[in-house]
Amino acid sequence: MADKGGFPHFMLKEIFEQPKGLRDTIEPRVSLEEGIVRLEDEIRISVDDLRSLRRINIVASGTSRHAGMAGQYMMQELVNIPVDVDYASEFEYRNPLIGPGELTIVITQSGETADTTAAQREAKAKGSKTIAISNVVDSTIAREADGVLYTHAGKEVSIASTKAFTAQMAVLYLFTLYLGQVRGKFSKDQRKNYIRELLEMPDKVQRVLESAPHCEQIAQRYLDQADFLFMGRAIHYPVAMDGALKLKEVSYIHAEGYPTGEIKHGPIALIDEHLPVVIVATHDKNDGGSMLRYEKNMANIKSFKAQRGRVIAVATEGDKEIEAITDEVIYVPEAPELLSPILEIVPLQLFAYYITVKKGLDVDKPRNLVKSVTLE
Repeated sequence: MADKGGFPHFMLKEIFEQPKGLRDTIEPRVSLEEGIVRLEDEIRISVDDLRSLRRINIVASGTSRHAGMAGQYMMQELVNIPVDVDYASEFEYRNPLIGPGELTIVITQSGETADTTAAQREAKAKGSKTIAISNVVDSTIAREADGVLYTHAGKEVSIASTKAFTAQMAVLYLFTLYLGQVRGKFSKDQRKNYIRELLEMPDKVQRVLESAPHCEQIAQRYLDQADFLFMGRAIHYPVAMDGALKLKEVSYIHAEGYPTGEIKHGPIALIDEHLPVVIVATHDKNDGGSMLRYEKNMANIKSFKAQRGRVIAVATEGDKEIEAITDEVIYVPEAPELLSPILEIVPLQLFAYYITVKKGLDVDKPRNLVKSVTLE
């Protein structure tokens, strides 16, 4: 119990450690006063090489891949550079057409994931620069990379990754800002604004954690479900993917994550009173694209309800409209579109945790899983 800090399980402890993990990951690397991100000593890639990059490849597995998918949206939106995301386990089998003038970012909590290490070596052999994102100092992937960006989330014991995931997304946002900084994409005022918004995230996550009792109540109501469908649009799709992964990892409930727009291309046939739908439907009022996606989400929810579907929504604080058309709503603070995944995943982590505990399962050590997949 001492190691768990008074929490009943490591998973819950680590979910609640996310504000600290984010602060420790973000604050030492930024200066709000100067409007700069400092990563040059960590990535060890010259400014000239970063300015001439043609493409970025992100390679990872599981939850780390979902963080990479969020990073893809960040980099393409803010820096306007092409970004591909690959499954580490499939990377070497598709003859990846990468080489000099490109950067490969490999992401793994442990730094020892066999598939990801193999992908990094393949990328290096083809002439690509590599940056590792890891939570473990001096891990294999960190030693072999040109540069390494550590997440300072602290030791993660529970097999299902929680605090490392949010820290990975924060690091990817920091790298996006740094890349935009060296490529001259932002003014000083823009940089200050982006940094300020990022620095606000730990406190906002702390506010999300206050919804834990509400998440527990919802988990109790959906305890006996055999299947779930999670969905989200754009950068919220990786959140849906990871919410589904968390649930099936620890509770053994079948769950699938889909882009919301793809639901009409097949999966909508499954929706009825027996299949709960979890939709990530937040919005940023200052972002026209976000508001358009929100309107589409509202139309989707109404169609799901017409099919007698039960809908659980993750929504933005103050959104009473969505409350009127869904069965359950979990609110998160309003945030910029590209940072909102850091908030949205937290209630989905809590939902998975509480369902699993109420089913009487070992939430920290799910069957057949290990913390670090060191064999392919």
